[in-house]
Amino acid sequence: MGAEVSSFEGFEQERHTKLSLSLCGSFRCMSSASAMFSQSSAQLVRPNLGFMVSPSQKASIASSSLPRFLRMESQSQSQPRQSISCASSPSSNLSQANSSSLIESARIGEVKRVTKETNVSVKINLDGTGVADSSTGIPFLDHMLDQLASHGLFDVHVRATGDVHIDDHHTNEDIALAIGTALLKALGERKGINRFGDFTAPLDEALIHVSLDLSGRPYLGFNVKIPTQRVGNYDTQLVEHFFQSLVNTSGMTLHIRQLAGENSHHIIEATFKAFARALRQATENDPRRGGTIPSSKGVLSRS
Repeated sequence: MGAEVSSFEGFEQERHTKLSLSLCGSFRCMSSASAMFSQSSAQLVRPNLGFMVSPSQKASIASSSLPRFLRMESQSQSQPRQSISCASSPSSNLSQANSSSLIESARIGEVKRVTKETNVSVKINLDGTGVADSSTGIPFLDHMLDQLASHGLFDVHVRATGDVHIDDHHTNEDIALAIGTALLKALGERKGINRFGDFTAPLDEALIHVSLDLSGRPYLGFNVKIPTQRVGNYDTQLVEHFFQSLVNTSGMTLHIRQLAGENSHHIIEATFKAFARALRQATENDPRRGGTIPSSKGVLSRS
């Protein structure tokens, strides 16, 4: 039994010795191969040309000595990467150019009207944000012009002085005439607009319907019954006269109908709100129109 154990231990010791020698031989082979590869690489990168070589020439030689796929990888890493954005694609740029060509520059109309009775200046931006800046000397009219700006999203700037010591008639009329002229100037040839506007505005018990056409032909249909003669100090007869004056100078066909209402303030305010929304609709750009005049005649004018 003792002899068998001794024989087995001898066998194991011999096997471990052979394995160690084999591993050492493998490591020596790997070290030798690594040294040969390093030497050959150095010879590729730094060949013995027998003369001085500049750093740039060395880099060129080293690059040309490398395999083709390594040279391609090196060149791609040395060149800056160019990113392509979908936003800058030709079709996108063309679309943006077409859409911007349909929208004209800011449509602004500015008018100054001076008579022996009044001094009025008006500036309207049809492509505004609803900025209201009015001082007319008639507080209730200021309130109504605020509705025109806010609900039409027009920037409305009005300054007026007049013979309000007599009454508000001349100032109310001349402000409306100036606003109509400013609209006429801001619209220009009326290219690309919707032209028509239609809106019904409720205000509590009051309900007012407004339909208009920026046709170039002035006409007012006014079917509104205001039950009281005054709202505050404002003569309610001046509401119809305001819109008639605006229609005359703007070249607008305008129909205003009262569908319901009992409170004078509500009826008048709903009228200005409905008018503002209908006018906003009519003056906005129609993208399908392509910047053309919305008329089978090819022209929209006062004549």
